Amino acid sequence: MPYDKFDLSRLKLLPLNERAHDLRLTDILFETPPPFDHPSLDQVAKAIITARQKGAAVIMMYGAHVIRRGCAKLMIRLMEEGLVTHLATNGAGAIHDFELAMIGQTCESVEKYISEGQFGLWHETGGINEAINKAVTEGLGFGEAVGRHINENTFPYAGTSVLAAGHRLGIPVTVHVGMGSDIIHEHPNCSGAATGQATMTDFLIYARSIENLEGGVFLNIGSAVTGPEVYLKCLSMARNVAKQEGRKITDFTTAVFDKQPIPGDDIDQAPDKSNPQYFFRPWKTILARTVADGGKSYYVQGDHQETLGNLAIKLLS
Repeated sequence: MPYDKFDLSRLKLLPLNERAHDLRLTDILFETPPPFDHPSLDQVAKAIITARQKGAAVIMMYGAHVIRRGCAKLMIRLMEEGLVTHLATNGAGAIHDFELAMIGQTCESVEKYISEGQFGLWHETGGINEAINKAVTEGLGFGEAVGRHINENTFPYAGTSVLAAGHRLGIPVTVHVGMGSDIIHEHPNCSGAATGQATMTDFLIYARSIENLEGGVFLNIGSAVTGPEVYLKCLSMARNVAKQEGRKITDFTTAVFDKQPIPGDDIDQAPDKSNPQYFFRPWKTILARTVADGGKSYYVQGDHQETLGNLAIKLLS
């Protein structure tokens, strides 16, 4: 039975210059992070350097809040120095990256604009959809399509964009989305087919990078759901092929940087199902289950400016 569908052409989009923004580049970007130390930072930094000396992958999955905390410039420096070989984020991470590169501002008040029926409905942000719709016919993934769009259209703040840096440097920055989860899916120019194909391409690029994780490092920074779940599927795919070829992907390091407290030091054991923290996927998936056959895991609790910022400084010093 055909059901009635919402007609996107009925929507009224407004220009971004009419939106009140909660974040500005001038307020969040930093070169030197706030003082912070953690015993695991040195171990994670050492693992990354060793991995790159071996030619193994160093993969960084990050949530949108990492961009909102102003970490982009240091992330780009890690890319430029060859210390990170693949970055990945969710749809919100791409949107904040795009808006900051375009206008130097991002973030709207959900409380204000959902009451007005205007949340997410800002014309210029739909340029992400335009980039995807155009590039998907060329076989490009979501991240490369948006990074290329930022560079080709000479966005004023392109130098702060992780996606643009990935396109410029030839380093994959993949974007992993679920339909309906991002504001650009509200826009009339959103194609579900193109978006799905672009993020599927990125999923396969990501899985290919995971194939090189033996001896490498996987970092999950501020991504509670997308990071663990996409990583889990890609690792299973990579291990399936490795097993057929007589190889293993078991000896690697994982590290989770987040604000969620984890009690005790026994992070390599997943919490019991009766424990509410069982549902904190980074713990059970990244720190415990996927390194149970020989890897090593670390957990660093704190604000991303402090945790990722000070890891980057250690690596770049």
